[in-house]
Amino acid sequence: MSHTDRDAGITPRSGLIISETEVPRACRTILLVEDEGFVREVTREVLRSAGYRVVEARNAAKAMRAFHRQREDVHLLLTDVVLPGRNGCDLAHDLRTICPGLRTIFISGYPENAVTRNGLQQRGWFYLPKPFSVDSLTQKVRQVLEDNDTPGAGASIVKRAAGNG
Repeated sequence: MSHTDRDAGITPRSGLIISETEVPRACRTILLVEDEGFVREVTREVLRSAGYRVVEARNAAKAMRAFHRQREDVHLLLTDVVLPGRNGCDLAHDLRTICPGLRTIFISGYPENAVTRNGLQQRGWFYLPKPFSVDSLTQKVRQVLEDNDTPGAGASIVKRAAGNG
């Protein structure tokens, strides 16, 4: 890899191009919970290419174990809504009892799901519909980690994503 490739943010493993302005100021850790292996792998690579550290799990039980091992390091929960066993909403509630300030992005390919049906009940909860692009994922993660959220902002995101407004 040439010096210019490094400056442009080209990573040899992923082939993704991330500009220097998109790299987070400090390396932050994301707990990624997704049961579909391909989606989990692609999402992990996109996030790593954007400069984030990723801890991954394929279900809520494995996510709880991973969180307990690294709770001091986890800045964001990125979880599918529909998971085998317990769903992503229940996982987020449980992790919030341990770490009240933990921010969460729910992802789902189902327009009608536990998050969109009930709205985002907690401050710091956000929604990103699947399929998502590299840009929409990295923008949402950056927004959630760096911006202050307001109680009403999440609900309007869910309504737009669900086609209700």
